[in-house]
Amino acid sequence: MPEAPTTKTRCGVVAVLGAPNAGKSTLVNRMVGTKVAIVTHKVQTTRARLRGVFQEGDTQVILVDTPGIFQPRRKLDTAMVQAAWGGADDADEILVLVDAPRHADSDEGGKAGKDTDRIIEGLKDRNCKAVLALNKVDGMKRDTLLALIERFNETGIFKETFLISALKGEGVDDLRAYVAKDMPEGHWLYPEDQPADMTERVLASEITREKLILRLHEELPYATTVETENWKDLKDGSVRIEQVIFVERDSQKAIVLGKGGRTIKEIGKEAREELQEMLDRKVHLFLFVKVREKWAEDPERYRLMGLDLPKG
Repeated sequence: MPEAPTTKTRCGVVAVLGAPNAGKSTLVNRMVGTKVAIVTHKVQTTRARLRGVFQEGDTQVILVDTPGIFQPRRKLDTAMVQAAWGGADDADEILVLVDAPRHADSDEGGKAGKDTDRIIEGLKDRNCKAVLALNKVDGMKRDTLLALIERFNETGIFKETFLISALKGEGVDDLRAYVAKDMPEGHWLYPEDQPADMTERVLASEITREKLILRLHEELPYATTVETENWKDLKDGSVRIEQVIFVERDSQKAIVLGKGGRTIKEIGKEAREELQEMLDRKVHLFLFVKVREKWAEDPERYRLMGLDLPKG
C-alpha cells in the first residue's frame, strides 16, 4: 500500500520594525490573538525583543515585537535599538509598521518620519526587502493614502503594502496570511497553545510596568523597571507574586508610592486584576519600591530585560 501523504509544517520568524509608538505591540497582540506585549501611549515602552506566536494553517509564525528604532541618547536607548536590528537580522521576513496619519501630517510627521527614514536606510544597507503596513488608516482620505503608498514604494525596499488598523483589526487577517505563506519548511518551535516565549514571571513584570507607565507617564521618566522577585504557588490554587519597582532617586520613589501609598495601591490593584484574568486564578500581588542609583548601567538589569549592555 502507498504511504499516506504527510503534511509539511512551516515555521519562521517575522520581525516587526517601526518608529516608537507606531503600534507594533498592538499589532503583535492582534495577530497573536491575546495580549503578549504591553501597550501604552508613551513611546519606547517595548524594551527587549518580545516574541509572540500564532498559527496559520500548517504554519507557525513567530513575531518579534522589537523596540522602536530611534536616535539613541542613553545606553538603554542604544541597547534597545541594537535589539531591534538584531531581531531584523535574524528574521525570515521583515514587516515595517508605519503610523500613517502622523506621516501624512507635515507638522506631526517630522520625528516619526526621521525614525522611519532611519529604518529604511538600515534595510537598504542590509540589502533587505520588507513588507509595509500602513497603520491607523481608518478615517484617512483615499488620496492621502495613495500619496503615502507612492512615497514609500519609491524607496524600492517594499515588496507588498497593506492598509490596516491594528487597534480595530481591519486588514490584519490578510497581513497574517501573507507573512505566513512565505515561511520556510520546518518543525514548530512552540506548542500550539503557547502565545509567547516569555515566562509568566516576566509577563507579570511587564503588566505591572504597563500600569505604572499608564498612571505616571507625565511624572515619571524612563528610569524605572519592574522585576518579579518571588513567585509561590499556594495550596489553595492561588499564587503569591512579589515584585520590585526600581527607581533611581528618592523623589521618584515618592511619586510611585503616592500620598499615603495611594498610587502604588492603585497600580497594584490594576495589575492584580489583569494578572488574575491572564492566569485564571487568584493572585496575591505585593509591590515594593527600591531606589537603585544608575540601575540602567547595571549589566544584570539588562540581562533580565533580554538586552545586551552596550560597550563604552
